Amino acid sequence: MEMKRKLRVGILGATGMVGQRFIALLENHPWYEVITVAASPRSAGKTYEEAVGGRWKMATPMPESVKDLVVMNVNEVEKVASGVDFVFSAVDMSKEEIKAIEEEYAKTETPVVSNNSAHRWTPDVPMVVPEINPEHFQVIEYQRKRLGTKKGFIAVKPNCSIQSYAPVLTAWKEFEPYEVVATTYQAISGAGKTFKDWPEMVENIIPYIGGEEEKSEQEPLRLWGKIEDGVIVKAQEPVITCQCIRVPVLNGHTAAVFVKFRKKPAKEQLIEKMVSFKGLPQELDLPSAPKQFIQYLEEDNRPQVAADVDFEKGMGISVGRLREDTVYDYKFVGLSHNTVRGAAGGAVLCAELLTAQGYIEAK
Repeated sequence: MEMKRKLRVGILGATGMVGQRFIALLENHPWYEVITVAASPRSAGKTYEEAVGGRWKMATPMPESVKDLVVMNVNEVEKVASGVDFVFSAVDMSKEEIKAIEEEYAKTETPVVSNNSAHRWTPDVPMVVPEINPEHFQVIEYQRKRLGTKKGFIAVKPNCSIQSYAPVLTAWKEFEPYEVVATTYQAISGAGKTFKDWPEMVENIIPYIGGEEEKSEQEPLRLWGKIEDGVIVKAQEPVITCQCIRVPVLNGHTAAVFVKFRKKPAKEQLIEKMVSFKGLPQELDLPSAPKQFIQYLEEDNRPQVAADVDFEKGMGISVGRLREDTVYDYKFVGLSHNTVRGAAGGAVLCAELLTAQGYIEAK
């Protein structure tokens, strides 16, 4: 896809961990240029470098191109929106406040691609993993009618916890998985933290992450749903039950998953379906798309966070230990990068597909 000029991007909630990840991922992006950073009123007026201070949490240095950008007040919607073609949203507010502010931005005719959970169940807001359910973007035309916009809309990506198993189950659809048990072992960066910020996580496991189990059980069903009468109606199967556990890992969510199938496949079939699974991002060769979406590792001790979390620059899924089970049909272990594929990277890929399909364009 040829761009006459790079699209101008704003990041809402730019000083937080996911905002920082957006900035790191968008450095040297072929289609997009971050020209506006917005955050809470207490950061507004400072340069981005001053506002972040000692709280830069990425392994790579802060890009020079953003250091001197003056942080805008995220609540000054018209002002922030006037200079950009679209925005990524990673604001830290209450659910109701996020819903309201994202709609305000959309009503300025600015597309909003959100990392937040606030709009994931708004019936006409698409929640998309681009390899799984890109057709849900078609619901945007109905959303625009509701909002009274021509170009503005909200699109979201799902929770980080489901990225290591929802794609796998999608690859196996023809075998009709109908019952799934998943336990996730989730990194601390999912809470926006490092070990320095959260010393009680060192050598510790906390068996509770607020709201996470419900998201992990329900959000895959929305990905597999259908558009009916201008809204997305979630699928009924497979039924998923989940436990989510916080573990002392910086980046990378691991899931241990058990599956029952109506049509019992052979192990070789399951592996073949996973490794050959691809979608529109791969066909269109989008800038952030992994070439290999799901890799299967034969070694008994893989996937490991230390070895595999950055597979395909954090945009791919790693699976291992697929084997027959005595209670369920099969079990496996999946791993995904929670702040790349699971958060900012997943949102960037959504934006790329929306751009390729003409939903996002220069104002």
